[in-house]
Order: sequence, then C-alpha cells, then structure tokens
Amino acid sequence: MDKRCEKHTLSESDSSASEEETSCFSLGGRKRSRLSIDLDDRESSDNEDGGGGWGNTKTSTEETKVSSSAANNSSYSSFAQRMMVSLVDPVEASKQRGRRGLGLRLEGLEASTNLDWDTNLESVQVEEEILWLPHCPDTPPDYDTLLLWSRDDKKKQDISDETNFCEVKILEGVLAAKSVFDQLDGKELQRGRSRSNPFETLGKLFFQNRAALKMANMDAVFDYMFTRPKNEAGESLVGPEDLLYFADVCAAPGGFSEYVLWRRKTDSNGFCDAKGFGFTLRENDFKLHDFFAAPAEFFEPHYGTNGCDGDGDIYNPDNIKNFVDFVQKSTKGQGIHFMMADGGFSVEGQENIQEILSKQLYLCQFLVALGIVRTDGHFVCKLFDVFTTFSVGLVYLMYRCFKYVTIHKPNTSRPANSERYIICKWKRESTEDVYKYLLEMNERLIGLSNSPMDVSELVALEHLKAEQEFFDYIYRSNNELGYRQMISLRKIQVFCQDTQMIEPKQSELRLECLNLWQLPDRTRTAPQRTEAKVKFIELIEGENYEYMSRAPEDLTIANLQEKVHSSYDFRCVLLASTRDGRKDRAFYLGLGGRNVFRWEGRGVSSWMRLDTKLELPPDTLVYAEIVTEHRGEHKAQRKLNTLHLIDGLILNGKDIRNLHIVERHIYLKKFATALNKTGRPDLAPIRCKQLFKLETIEEYLAPPRLHHRLMKGGQIPKRVFVEVEGDTDRDTFYTVPTALLLLKATKGHLIVEELCGGGRVESKSLNPMNLSKAG
Repeated sequence: MDKRCEKHTLSESDSSASEEETSCFSLGGRKRSRLSIDLDDRESSDNEDGGGGWGNTKTSTEETKVSSSAANNSSYSSFAQRMMVSLVDPVEASKQRGRRGLGLRLEGLEASTNLDWDTNLESVQVEEEILWLPHCPDTPPDYDTLLLWSRDDKKKQDISDETNFCEVKILEGVLAAKSVFDQLDGKELQRGRSRSNPFETLGKLFFQNRAALKMANMDAVFDYMFTRPKNEAGESLVGPEDLLYFADVCAAPGGFSEYVLWRRKTDSNGFCDAKGFGFTLRENDFKLHDFFAAPAEFFEPHYGTNGCDGDGDIYNPDNIKNFVDFVQKSTKGQGIHFMMADGGFSVEGQENIQEILSKQLYLCQFLVALGIVRTDGHFVCKLFDVFTTFSVGLVYLMYRCFKYVTIHKPNTSRPANSERYIICKWKRESTEDVYKYLLEMNERLIGLSNSPMDVSELVALEHLKAEQEFFDYIYRSNNELGYRQMISLRKIQVFCQDTQMIEPKQSELRLECLNLWQLPDRTRTAPQRTEAKVKFIELIEGENYEYMSRAPEDLTIANLQEKVHSSYDFRCVLLASTRDGRKDRAFYLGLGGRNVFRWEGRGVSSWMRLDTKLELPPDTLVYAEIVTEHRGEHKAQRKLNTLHLIDGLILNGKDIRNLHIVERHIYLKKFATALNKTGRPDLAPIRCKQLFKLETIEEYLAPPRLHHRLMKGGQIPKRVFVEVEGDTDRDTFYTVPTALLLLKATKGHLIVEELCGGGRVESKSLNPMNLSKAG
C-alpha cells in the first residue's frame, strides 16, 4: 500500500467507510491505522517469500488461529482478531509506589490487596494500666557515693549489643522492624501510620498541637496528679490563696502548657489560678500567640543567662543555674508543683541510636527538675528507648529522689515509636547531692564532646543489677514496650502494603477517650478580635456604668465623721498617684496581650489605648492606678512604672463583682502574681494593693513598712511605703503614699473615700451591686 493509499484511508470518515477502517479509528486514530498497515505489509512480504520455509509455516499457523478465532468472534474486525491472538493474560494493575524508578521492589512492603490483620496481636484499651515501681525505702544517695558510680568509656554508635535490660530477641526485633521502613517515603509511612493507629483521630482537638492531648491523657490516667496535685494524705497542695506553679521545659511550642492553663481555668470556674515558666531553645520558641484555649499571659518563658535575651540552651550549665534561680525566686523559694519535659530533636537516618544521641538531653531535663520541683512535687519527662546503662541509671536516680516512679506509654503516644514517659510522684527531701552530681556530669559530657571517650554510666551496672526489684521492673518494661512496638510496626507494614485497610475502631475510641479524659469534643477556633467599646458592653452585661464617670467629691475633716460611721465598715489601701495624675487611677480594660485600654470617663467610646507597656489577659476589667515605684536611695535611686490593682470587676472572664471586697482581693492577688513577669524588664510590673482593716491601720502604717528615704534630687527625706521586700536594697521597691482609700466592706452603697495629705477627704460612690452579696 503506497503513501497515497495510506493518506486516503486516514481521511476516510463517511458512512460508507469499511468496518476495518472504522475499527482502526476507534483503536487510536492515526497511529493505530499505521500499525495496521505495517502489519498488513509485513504479512504480505512474508507470503511473497515463497517456498516452504519457516515463514510459510508460521503464516499458516497464524491463519489457522485467526480463522478459528473469527468463528467465535465474528463481531470483531480482522485486525482486532489478530491482536487478540497474542494476548495471554490481562495486564496486571500497577504496584508502583510514588515516583520511584519503574520496577523498584521494596522488600517487605510490596503492594498487595485483601491482606488480613489479626487484631488479637495488639491490646487496645481506653482505660490504661499503671505499673508503679515498688516504693524505694532508701534515701537519695550522697555525693561521694554518686562519684564512685560514674564511669567513662568509648563513645558508642551502636545499640544492638545493649541487652542488659531486655531480651535479645526484643531488641533485635525492634531494630529489624524499624529497618523495613528505611526506604519508604515519609508521606507513605505517615498515611499507613494514620490508618493503623487506633487513637490517631484524637488529633489535637482544640489545642495547638497533639502534645496537649498527650498531657491531657496522662493527667487523666494519673488521676489529675498534675493539675490537681495532692499530698499523700489526699490534701490539695495548692492552697485557696495560692497559685499552681509549673514549668514546661524543652517543650515548645507549648501544647503542654496550653492544656494545663485550660484545665486550671476550667476547674476554677473560669479563673486561671496557675503560673507557668518556660525554658526552651530561643530558635524554637513557644508560640504564645497560638494559645487559643488558654490565656498565654499566665505563662512566662525564660532562656537562662540574660533572661529573655538568652538562647535557652539547656546543655549550658550557666543557663540551667540561672533558670533554677529564676524559678526559685519567682516562687519565693518554694519551687514549682510539677515540671513537664518533652525534649526531642530530629535523628533522621539515625533512629536506631536515638537513645544514645539523646543522653545529654535526658540528663539536663532531669537535672532541672531536681533544681526547681518542690518537696512533694511531680515530674514527667519524655524518653525514647531505655536500653543503655546510662539511661537506666538516670531512671534509678529518680527512683531514689521521688517516692513513686513509673514508665508509661499513653494511648496518645503513637504505638510504633519508641516514645514513653517517666512519671515521678512526690519528690523527696535532701536531693541536693543528686542535683550537684548531675550538674557535674553534664559538665563532664561537655568536656568530652570532642573526645573519643564518653560518660557511659551514671550508676554502676553492678549496682543496678543488685537492685533486684528495680532491675526486674526495667527489664519487664523494656520487653513489654518493645513487643508492643514490634507489633505496631508490623501493623503499619501491612497497612502500607494494602492501602485500602483502615482501623475500624478509631471513631469509637476517640469518643470514649474524650469522655474519660473530661475533654469537650470541639474544634480549634481563633478568638475573635473585638473593639474595646464593644467588649466593654459585652462584659458589663447591661449594667449601668454611670458610676464609672462620676468625678470624686472633695470632703473635709468636718464631714468625715458623717461618712464613716464605724471603722469596722471599711477596708483601706494606700494610694501613690498624685492629684495631678488622677487620670492614672481609672478603670482598665484588657483584650489580651498588650491590648490594654484606659477609661477616660466620657461615655462608652472613651477607651484609650494605654502607652505604658503591660499585659492583661482578655476579658479583664479592673480599677487600678499607674504609680512610680522606687528602689535604692539618693543618686543610686531608680524609678519603675507599675500598675497597682485596687479592685476588680472581671478577671479573664471571671465575674467577681458580687463577691466581698476581701474575696475580691484574694482573686486580685493571685491574678497579679500570675501576670507579673520579673524576667521581662520591658513590661510594667503588676501588683495588688495591700488591703488593711481601718480599725487597725496604725499597726500596718508603722516601721519597718513605713519609714523615710532620701529621694533623688531632694534634700529632705520623704515618708515611703515598702511595696516589695527584697533581700537587698536593690530588690526592695517602695512608693511615696499620697492618700488613703477607704472601701466599704459591709452591705450598702460602696463608698470610695480618699483621705488626702492636705486634710481633705474625697468620696466616690461606686455601683451598689458590687456588694449585693457582701456580709
């Protein structure tokens, strides 16, 4: 067939076209037509070869097949019939994974369908079992004994021989199971893991990340020992006028802390009575702007040396000491109620030796805990594998420093990884020597960082094996967690092979867990931004706010007796703002962070943004004054602008208007203490005024609380009032009092009266609803 014939055939498209030509078009257009022509040409040339060679025999055989096939497939064209002769099996579905080279086969991860997973291999329980280490009767070891236990050895880059604290087959099985996924793409592994993990759909709920759910999980499993701490007698460790102090170390972006603040705010009927301290790398900082579920203003990050300007490197001994001193000073030497640590870093390509790479991180987190957790306080820290003598030695030291210790893997920790948590309950007294020892061992690790040697043991292996109950617990824990990990890795392997498989219990388990952990099933939403005037109207809920605009009334000594019938009816506070600066004593509205506004007394729209740098949580309305505090004397004197809380209406959404003045001040004290950030010199401190009984005022306004100081630029000493007592003159803050403010403490109209230095009394009538429930 020549080219002209080919061209004519390809252009044929009318109804008179032959069946064969039509079939050629349906099989792919121009290219398919050329293929049929080429086949016809080759067949013709074969027939022209003549003779009885192999070509004639083959042609005869093909013709026989075609004629036989045509009898059964008379509806197909001759070309289609010839094509079907060579078809033996259907084309197999592609098992290609991602964008890998065509034909690449991954051993153990070949795509497959209709695979089965034996659910009896894994144990899935919503109510988790806790296995505590037996109580250790021994006291914490002394420093000299500890030094005898330490041992150096060559650096290790292999963990396969660490079988002192587990069965050999468990360690081998875990390492082998992990290696199956070395060639698997990260997204494929993530999809397989997500479909196979029974608790995967718990996600992060309304918090910023999954870490918050881990803390919620552990808090609930351990009977809220972290957010509702109790002593051995079952009594709360947080008094009615105290805050819950906690620390979040190596745990950015802050999911743990967001949960704790949310839980305390929920448990306290809307008032967050907690204060958190954060310590993490500055380059991986806390994301306080993502605290949607809780007020970030109650959390203060610190970065060791240089405070808020430090680097937050927990390996640095100076940073550790500085952070410990900062926390102790901020808690008046008491320490925190509990510490959380969730440190980790990428070990891509070195997953099998993650424990070895994390040894210094383990040590430093444990070290910080011993430095800041108070007696009877708690500690929780993330670990990975616990196979090496070094890691087991750290656990043993916690076993000696706390009354109860357990190693637990919560449901929210993905079952296929090595992650687990050590939970330490009720810190003992006299742990200073262990703290000192770990501090020295950290410096030893730093000194050996460029050496082929390393600290291999913190506690002698012989001693660990001699502690039979402790040894048995660690051995059993490693075996059980290792077996669970092997099963979970095998499950992921099956789910990666069959992409149609999914864990059927995910939805059911999610609801059961949220119910057990007392968490509402709601999604994460960002808080709405509202104008000050709109938020103010929302907070007062239709209350008449005219009293906020009334100007103070000057009174004389002559009519003071008319206003004050009985000294027992009043409480009083000292004011420090001048008459010229009366605008500094006003109502303040907090919308979150630096969004603070002051009432100018000209109607609902008279909220003006505050120039003074301070932070108030959202939904806050207080009566306060901005005053100048002093420290030092004469030429060495320094000034500091501060916000002094006089009274409160609403504190971070907690309405306290109907409480007695004494109760309101209890809330205000906790509120101010939680918000005050001594590590942030750029922010104005927040303090609560000291409330005195009017009938015993002489006892309070006397030395050493009230005395004289020589002011900078002045020749005559002035009478000052000490606001904050310090260990040194530099740490002591005082103000120059200008008036005495009286607050009604019994039923009736609340009269605010100022007894001024000039012998006048000012009276300001506030809303009588403020004391509608006062006795």
